[in-house]
Amino acid sequence: MTNITPELPAAEAGGSPNSVQLHFPDNRLAQELFGAHHANLDKVGEKLGVTVHARGNHVTIKGERAKEAKSILDLFYSRLVNGHNFEMRELEVTLDKVRVTNNESQLRDALSLANGYADYAIKTRKRTILPRTDNQAQYIKYLRQHELVFGLGPAGTGKTFLAVARGVELLLAGDVERLILSRPAVEAGERLGFLPGDMKEKVDPYLRPLYDALTDTLGADQMEKRVLTGEIEIAPLAFMRGRTLAHAFVILDEAQNTTPVQMKMFLTRLGEGSRMVVTGDLSQIDLPAGQRSGLFDALETLVDVPEVAIQQFDQSDVVRHRLVGQIIRAYDLRDARARGRNR
Repeated sequence: MTNITPELPAAEAGGSPNSVQLHFPDNRLAQELFGAHHANLDKVGEKLGVTVHARGNHVTIKGERAKEAKSILDLFYSRLVNGHNFEMRELEVTLDKVRVTNNESQLRDALSLANGYADYAIKTRKRTILPRTDNQAQYIKYLRQHELVFGLGPAGTGKTFLAVARGVELLLAGDVERLILSRPAVEAGERLGFLPGDMKEKVDPYLRPLYDALTDTLGADQMEKRVLTGEIEIAPLAFMRGRTLAHAFVILDEAQNTTPVQMKMFLTRLGEGSRMVVTGDLSQIDLPAGQRSGLFDALETLVDVPEVAIQQFDQSDVVRHRLVGQIIRAYDLRDARARGRNR
């Protein structure tokens, strides 16, 4: 695993086993670690049942789990020293793993797992992105190793964002010549000519999430520049017909809303030196009743093709607001009860 321990000590600690004092050498990084109004320290205290008090770049932790709290703050400070961005959701996931540990060995395993995510870092122009769950780490591994990857699961699991970030990383490194992102404009039935405005105005509402992901990883100026030069292309699925996509990283988002014919058309665009990622959520199909999803059809058809990687996400991988995972879980339970009544 990557060694992310900084050259300077992450913190100096002292005190009794239930009272730990820490000092973080870099004031700027310490403030980023603590968060606005010490929100990040408050989250550590809330999750582990300890009191955390900061004064300047000194921190005092009191409580039975003070040692675990110190270990987590050390870990995230080390990441900041090594240039990684601080993410509140990543902190929450790590705290949840540590909270259920019962002994020293389990604590080491939990922190080692969080540490190990650094091996799967995606470096883009604007930020370095780390996976926040085991499934995200496996997904990034697939994105590195396979030419065709399916990312399946509910909204907020990072399946599209991580694919875009990986595409940006390859584009910046010169490993691909183009980044092509597509979605089926299913709400318009692909009948874009009936919508008002020019072609860009017609399709932008359906492609906005892809623009947002590019802006977050590349920056608005660089994204617009590369769109103008053709290095980045964002277009509805209908525009892929008849093309061969060579030396490109190609992403099809919202693939559950394709038909089998559209999906076959898209998959067979794969050209020399290219990679494809297909993302979707089979619980959110917007096709007309009775229409078979091209994503479901492709998964059935390609299940025995060894070169194809399939990564399944669930509500535990949701990295948006913590309530999103709870909302998805509630809907899943409701649907399960409904299926039971209909049997």
